[in-house]
Amino acid sequence: MPATGTYVYCLISAERRPTVRPRAARMPGIGPVRLLEVDRRLWLAVSDAPLNRYGEKALNSRLSDLDWVSRAAIAHEAVVESFIHERAILPMKLFTIFTSEERALDQVRGDKRRVEDVVKRVANHLEWGVRVTLVRRPLKPVAKRASAPAKASGASYLATKKAQRDRSAELAGRAQKAIVALYDRLSARSRLARRRAVSEMPIDGGPLLLDAAFLVPRSRGTRFRAVVATEARRLSRAGYHLSLTGPWPPYTFVKD
Repeated sequence: MPATGTYVYCLISAERRPTVRPRAARMPGIGPVRLLEVDRRLWLAVSDAPLNRYGEKALNSRLSDLDWVSRAAIAHEAVVESFIHERAILPMKLFTIFTSEERALDQVRGDKRRVEDVVKRVANHLEWGVRVTLVRRPLKPVAKRASAPAKASGASYLATKKAQRDRSAELAGRAQKAIVALYDRLSARSRLARRRAVSEMPIDGGPLLLDAAFLVPRSRGTRFRAVVATEARRLSRAGYHLSLTGPWPPYTFVKD
């Protein structure tokens, strides 16, 4: 039988022992999810992981397999999110593995002060994600006329394309002010807010102008979503698209 390590999904703060779903998703090839009690209000969600598959050497050999890593990440997040209704969740990084459950418990207990600070920060809060993109409208096709010379049609096409470029430039120029105002309004309804740098933003269908996370009290989640919906309609009329994701465990806000 291969040696096993302790795979850690998250740290959970709750008034009573959390419930593990009987069929909770888990990482491929490892044991069922179980709980380790850190103290009377803290638990680690863990699984036994065979080190011939999840040891350092084995993992390093598989990190280039993006499909496998993606499946592992989805399973990891599914376990974390299964505890979303508890008082606080501190998600661990993907592939957090200790050689034994004692080592995992010692690590958390030895870092108790920082853990308590983070729990205090995120308790009874959830994370919402907001993205804003610049809408790129397709060019209108140039109508073909039997009598129209080819040169005229070409000029019309170029004029349409220039108009589109000019419109995009105008929207982009106004974007900074609009995004700052949006971020400020949503931050005012959140405990914490974090905005990713432009250099980290991907492009999906159009320039990504904002990628931000907001830590919102559970009790205000419905209201926060309604405010975002109002902002989305307003921005849509101005040529921007706003998308909202969540609620999530506070992935962004457990980091110092």
